[in-house]
Amino acid sequence: MRFHTLTRTACLLLAAALLAVTGTARAAESHPKPSHPAQQLIDRAAAAVRSRPADMVRDAQAALKILADQPNADLEIRARLMLCDHLSEQDRRAAEAEVAKARALLPQATRPGLEAGVLGCEGTILETGSETGRARELYEQAVALATREQDTEMLAQSLYSRGYLLGLQGQYATGLADLKRAQGLYEDINLPDHSLTALNGIAILYNRMGDYAQARYMYDRALKAQRDAGMYREQSVTLHNLGRAHENLHEWDAAQAAFQESYTISRQLNYPRGEAYALRGLAAVKNAKGDPKGALQILDQAQALQRQTPDARLEAQINLARGVALHRLRQLPASAEALKAALVVFQKADSLNELRATYGELAAVLSDMGNWREGYAYLASAQETSERMFRNQVDQRFATLKVEFDTAAKEKENALLVRENNANQLALAQGQRARNLQRVVIALTVALALLLATLAIHQWRSKRRMRTLAMTDELTGVPNRRAVLSRLAPLLQQPNPPNCAMLIIDIDHFKSINDQHGHAEGDEALKLVARELREDVHEPAFIGRLGGEEFVVVIPGADFDKAYRLAERFREGVMSIDTRRWLSDRRITVSIGLTMSRSSGDTPSTMLQRADSALYDAKRAGRNCVKAQLPAPEAEMPAAPLQPARVEFA
Repeated sequence: MRFHTLTRTACLLLAAALLAVTGTARAAESHPKPSHPAQQLIDRAAAAVRSRPADMVRDAQAALKILADQPNADLEIRARLMLCDHLSEQDRRAAEAEVAKARALLPQATRPGLEAGVLGCEGTILETGSETGRARELYEQAVALATREQDTEMLAQSLYSRGYLLGLQGQYATGLADLKRAQGLYEDINLPDHSLTALNGIAILYNRMGDYAQARYMYDRALKAQRDAGMYREQSVTLHNLGRAHENLHEWDAAQAAFQESYTISRQLNYPRGEAYALRGLAAVKNAKGDPKGALQILDQAQALQRQTPDARLEAQINLARGVALHRLRQLPASAEALKAALVVFQKADSLNELRATYGELAAVLSDMGNWREGYAYLASAQETSERMFRNQVDQRFATLKVEFDTAAKEKENALLVRENNANQLALAQGQRARNLQRVVIALTVALALLLATLAIHQWRSKRRMRTLAMTDELTGVPNRRAVLSRLAPLLQQPNPPNCAMLIIDIDHFKSINDQHGHAEGDEALKLVARELREDVHEPAFIGRLGGEEFVVVIPGADFDKAYRLAERFREGVMSIDTRRWLSDRRITVSIGLTMSRSSGDTPSTMLQRADSALYDAKRAGRNCVKAQLPAPEAEMPAAPLQPARVEFA
């Protein structure tokens, strides 16, 4: 989660003071004019950003009332941009209205660099709505404009915005370069709080690069400083980000504590967006700890809060967590719907980490629904995204290392020029830098090894899913013999096994279909029969293909009469298949062998033998009929219902 509005707003608020420090035409006068009456309100609003956002809004609006009577374009632009940044998380149209008013004032402004702040706020609105491509264009324009106007504060702000977005898009090396440069500029103009926020942004990128331990360490550092400074709103953001680092490390208790504290602070600040992000994190912890019902309850609260903000990525993260919870509750259609809704947003934002998780979960859900083909497609997308992310992380880590080495080389060159008369001190400094670089290389090597291990684990899990998909009959799409028998065996091995009926369904005269019409038509007949049976078989019953032209249906909890009626319905359903377009001379019929399980000691093999024997009775009886053979220890088979008229073809 990223709330970089904190940095942008605070930067804008202190511009008047920086104008005095850097020197302007007005400041150079021998008798400077008194401070504008709205200046104090804007300065006070700057301090309130990090503690009480509601106070910031109050002071900014009060400043605008004064500026209506005593115009000052620079100060009014700042007030408008503060409100724009605040509203960008709540009401997009209201935020756009504020930034439009600020843009209209630019021709009257004495500080040209303020246009970079306007561009940045427009970019924030677009980024919150997941329109990252257009947002990046605006950030690029803001960086170029601030550089041209030599406005250090606006340049640092624009670099921060661009750097974070580059990290979101997977360009970690260039993103880190922007964020580190922004951090240095904030230190140069004596804005330590802004520098601290830039450090937080760097930690976010380390988290995205997979270096969760380093990110956790940096968040802890930032959090301590924010607590010392009373920066409550930034604390809520940093706590959430710290929770995400713990979540990535599967440190669930620590993650829960961080998310809970973030939620408490956001609630005290009346900050719905922060509350919603924290609740999403708490729901993820519930899912990880095996409490999907609890996760759904929390997600309902998060969804209600999310509606108060145009943050599309937040909504997608909530839908991802909801899909995981519904999957574990076996509410498969609802789970697939939530995951597909999340997928649309993550694809638009090209957010690789969330895409990988969503593809993988969706593949598992569709596989559990019996939609093996689509499930396999999503599993392939998950593998492709994982490999793409891994390659990108590796490439970007080496690119980052190169930037660090290049920076170190420049520093070394400058040090040689500056300290050429102090050889001993220079040697010590060089040695220290070398050791630091060695530590960096070692740390990156360890991180790369961890990434490789993670990929290996992911591939192992993918192979397990592939084996699951391998238990599906490729031609008809129904489970194969191994899948059906592996599901039946545990039922029969229970201490008090339920009554189970087994039907073996054989297509009559199937060889003649292949001989007269070709194997392609035979395959079509198998698919049509499988489709007809699949539409009639509902849980807890399950279907599979034994091989050739034989299918098997297992019906747990069914008595003989129910099983017999179902068998007749299957037989009649197959007869109703329209084959005129490719089998003009016949209809498809099936013979069915029925058996029931013993109360104890039965096995899939013995049930198959009895059902197969009953099937041969049906064939000997002229086909297109149902015959039954019950286990010997059971009571005599009840009289079968009257057989419907049989239709026989040569």
